[in-house]
Amino acid sequence: MYLSVLLNFNWKEFFLGGEEWIFLLEIVLRTVIMFLTIIIGLRVLGKRGVKQLSVFELVVIIGLGSAAGDPMFYKDVGIMSSIMVFIVIILFYSLLTYCIGRFKKIEIILEGKPICLIENGVFSIDNFKKENLGSDEFFSELRLKGVSHLGQIETAIEETSGDISIFFYEEQDVKYGLPVMPHSLDHPLHSVNHKSHYSCTFCGYTEEKYPGEAGVCKNCGKKKWVEASNKRRIT
Repeated sequence: MYLSVLLNFNWKEFFLGGEEWIFLLEIVLRTVIMFLTIIIGLRVLGKRGVKQLSVFELVVIIGLGSAAGDPMFYKDVGIMSSIMVFIVIILFYSLLTYCIGRFKKIEIILEGKPICLIENGVFSIDNFKKENLGSDEFFSELRLKGVSHLGQIETAIEETSGDISIFFYEEQDVKYGLPVMPHSLDHPLHSVNHKSHYSCTFCGYTEEKYPGEAGVCKNCGKKKWVEASNKRRIT
């Protein structure tokens, strides 16, 4: 029974749909043409369009990919229609790039602007909220750059590309700061048992505390603390 089903199954339609085998050669030709068109388009856009993608440039790349993909295997989509889409996207991109270079407001609207996330070892809370960054994700970024606590950081800036630029204190100037190592915030304190420096788990504000109630953070008003670290960076 199963053998009969397999023998009567329409394998041609399964692999080719409603097309003929000769269409596979046409797909090869279409793919080669669109691949070359993509290469030419990216060369026209320049290195910036390939390496440092802003949101605006990402939309351009997605548009080019969509325009190139359909003609590769859809017989009803003509090559010239896709090439026309390429031309329009590239011309529009070139116009907007010119405007970005001439008008600062347009640059900010399309590409955003760098945002300070950490200043003097403490989170810039308002800016951090705007970026919708999770603390675990951000801490992971910091660890990849050799950071073990916020007291090592003088300033951290999120660039328009999404990368994090970090400016460190000199070794002798490293302060106590909020630790960013895995599980370092798992057991926050509301009271402390010994004199030491403690950091607010929410904003990173750090101060020396004595045994007793930990109290409220002067910077953000939260009440959860962890013991701070003042380890030097090891690179």
